[in-house]
Amino acid sequence: MNDSEKATWRRFAAEAGHLGSPLYESLSLAIDDDPALKALAAGARPGQPHANLLFAAVHFLLLRGMPHPLRNFYATLGGTERGNAFPAFRDFVAAHRDQVTALVETRVTNTNEAARSCVLRAGFAALAEVEPAPLQLIEIGPSAGLNMIWDRYGMRYRRDGAVVAEIAPDAPLVLECDVRGEIIPPLWPQPVIAGRIGLELHPVNLSDADDRDWLRALVWPDQPQRLERLDRAIALFLKAPPEILSGDALALLPEVLAQMPPQDAVCVYHTIAVYQFSDAMKAELTAILATAGLSRPVWHLSFEFDETDYVLSLTRHHQSQVMSRRLALAQAHGGWIDWRA
Repeated sequence: MNDSEKATWRRFAAEAGHLGSPLYESLSLAIDDDPALKALAAGARPGQPHANLLFAAVHFLLLRGMPHPLRNFYATLGGTERGNAFPAFRDFVAAHRDQVTALVETRVTNTNEAARSCVLRAGFAALAEVEPAPLQLIEIGPSAGLNMIWDRYGMRYRRDGAVVAEIAPDAPLVLECDVRGEIIPPLWPQPVIAGRIGLELHPVNLSDADDRDWLRALVWPDQPQRLERLDRAIALFLKAPPEILSGDALALLPEVLAQMPPQDAVCVYHTIAVYQFSDAMKAELTAILATAGLSRPVWHLSFEFDETDYVLSLTRHHQSQVMSRRLALAQAHGGWIDWRA
């Protein structure tokens, strides 16, 4: 086991604490001292995060109705108990080891947090300020595609509890986002969307109950508001689902870019998806965008972790020239945004 693998659970615990999940923070720290549970989680496919898969496997079985005292600690299941959930968690895994193991070994992490659309909305508004042409949107790693419909959601931005900006407050789903810093992020103009397509290695079929429940299981169980938000976003998506192509995004992207109508602008974007890419894959993505940008402007809107912060950035490739702007810092789940551009 290398140093990176040894740090996996403590790193996830820190992330869970930072993102407001004391349940997963405490469970991660306890699992870090449990070799048997760590070994089970290590059966995940190469490149898949161990913690996410083990936790989601357990949550999935509980959401499917599996009875166990662990349910009392999961707010998404109506549980209200606090305190040390680890003995119940370990007992549940032991009692259902074969089912948990099968899920860990065969599933992938494809979390789809609709609230990230609050961050995207600001990024696309910044793009529309400098690019008047209609946009052809290509999302890399859209999972179920809930951030492909970012413009169907209402949004409410608050600072210190007071509403400072609002969009479509009567929409079926209104996302909430806190504003940090001095600048209210731009929300207008909204670009004209000429088309949208997703490129996803493991697409989620939201019409399938099994896929839908796995997506729901990836929500952290002491954050029931996220599960409610997810269910509403799924209902909106299913009313008019955009196209998602199944396959390796880097293999699909060059042809998709080549097919874009010449009169439209093109924007490739992603939200916390490229972290699963190797350095070579990230370099290949940049090369694909640069090549496509030789004949037309190609925009790249990225919301990813840069080893320090979750950063929203906008880059333009055109005729071998690259212009890039760091737009904002934001919370990974879209809970707040700090506009910097």
